[in-house]
Amino acid sequence: MQRLQFETILRSRIVESAEALHRSGVSFATFATARRNPQLWDLTTKGGFQIKAGVTPAQGIRDIFINGHQYAFECATAMVIVLYKAVLDSILESEFNRIFADMLLYDWHYDSDLKLIQEQGSHKASPGDIMYFNNPDVSPETLEWKGENVVKLKEDLFYGHGIGILPAKGIIDSLNQHRRPEATISAYMTDEVIYPDFIYLSQFAPEGNREVERSLSTSYQQEHGRRVHAVIGGRRYIRG
Repeated sequence: MQRLQFETILRSRIVESAEALHRSGVSFATFATARRNPQLWDLTTKGGFQIKAGVTPAQGIRDIFINGHQYAFECATAMVIVLYKAVLDSILESEFNRIFADMLLYDWHYDSDLKLIQEQGSHKASPGDIMYFNNPDVSPETLEWKGENVVKLKEDLFYGHGIGILPAKGIIDSLNQHRRPEATISAYMTDEVIYPDFIYLSQFAPEGNREVERSLSTSYQQEHGRRVHAVIGGRRYIRG
């Protein structure tokens, strides 16, 4: 029961975080043109954001939503930021800073404690799930639009960084504007659904029976294996 309550809370926070990022003033950018607040983040050579020494991950994530005009990044990084903010709002801040220490924001690289899980079945997706629209005929001149990672907000409404909040058709129409000349294949929603390991993260929540939650997490890992697989936009990630 506690695990189900935590999943409901975290899913709601994911939706809220996606909507907040949309309002924050952040911009879309490629890795080559990424921007950040230099007081809190170092910019890596690949266009990622590395949390500065002496700055907590919680401070860094919150600043993106407060000073969004100083930030620009691509859509995969946006999804990870949304997930981190939602988890921050759902667990103890001290635990967040501990398990996500030395935070790096770059593409779909994420801390192993986020434990993203993939399932097939976009028709069964719930608000708070991360999904993907593929654009196979993308123009070589705009490869950054080869697909769009999105957060499902409600039935047929999605947030995609750089595109906005739109129904599925709107996401597809936007991607189709970036196809190569003579393109014949439309963009489309894939069958992949991604979400964090709610059972694992629930043990860091500020309330609830931690021993019960740890037991649930152990049972889940024994049943499903300790390795978590995620494939997003053609990339595969495995966390032990």
